Amino acid sequence: MDDQQIAPAHDPIIRTSPLFGDLSELELNAVAAFLEPRSIKEGEVIFTEGAPGKEMYILVSGRIGAWVSQSDGTRRWLFEIKPGDFFGEMSVIANVTRSATLTAAEDTELLVFLGIDFYRIIFEHPMIGVKMLKAIRRVQNSWLDETSKNLNDLMRWGETARRRAVSDDLTGIYNRRFLEDSANSRFEQGYVGPRSVSLMMLDLDRLHLINSSHGQIAGDLVCISAAQVLRTATRAGDICARFSGDEFAVLLPDTEPEEARLIAERICKTMVSRKVTVPKDSGGSGQIEIAVSTSIGIASAPIHANNWEELYMAADNALHLAKELGRNRVEIAEKRKNSR
Repeated sequence: MDDQQIAPAHDPIIRTSPLFGDLSELELNAVAAFLEPRSIKEGEVIFTEGAPGKEMYILVSGRIGAWVSQSDGTRRWLFEIKPGDFFGEMSVIANVTRSATLTAAEDTELLVFLGIDFYRIIFEHPMIGVKMLKAIRRVQNSWLDETSKNLNDLMRWGETARRRAVSDDLTGIYNRRFLEDSANSRFEQGYVGPRSVSLMMLDLDRLHLINSSHGQIAGDLVCISAAQVLRTATRAGDICARFSGDEFAVLLPDTEPEEARLIAERICKTMVSRKVTVPKDSGGSGQIEIAVSTSIGIASAPIHANNWEELYMAADNALHLAKELGRNRVEIAEKRKNSR
């Protein structure tokens, strides 16, 4: 599959869409990278009433009608969407099902914005997120009136929802749910196959001994330090997440196993050389500097897996091998017999 690029013909729609009206040129470029063109044939349903909402849309060309089902089985027409309008955002933001069925009244071109990418932009580019939420606020005045609140409440809601949806409370990096959703989305959208994706599973070596010797606070400080290492040792497009306890993961798009190994070895080297100041004991008296190493397992799709579950298991098995072979090392999963 080709990289998801926005054709030049779509630029005027992006620039004039109310959703992006407040964005600078650089901010528009950042957001445009997440927009996927999609063609809809006349009569095709875009989404149905009561379905979960995982995408929002911008209408580039064509016509879309919205309607709901009535108790007697008939349809009640609601409104028509015009080119440049964005729609579907409230199901993504409020995590509610679709309130209407939308159908293409003629051949239609859309730009699709995955909900998971919307939250990622809010997480990684807060100012862009604020501007888009302001735009949504302007278009959804009636919704805001019902809540009897204004923009500040929406910003606070957005911050709470963003943290709950995508980040780990302790370390501030992504959580397991976000990484798994991102990986599953790539498999579902067909990115994986023509393009490789690698997964690192990481385990902090003997963190339980640090907890028992220095207390839970020490273990938390080590996890925070490990997250900082992941941020600095990985690339801009990589997704770093804390799975649970001392277990971390990194999803690396467009990355073959050997390239992932180089990044993993950099993480190992940086991790073990980093000193973390922790309490000497669980009582909190005095401080001491300690270092912790990490073991890393790597797997890649489609070489080692065809879906997220297989990718996770292959990387986890490689992680266990790294620990069995002495820890503080990197191991790559074994190739499947039918892999390329």
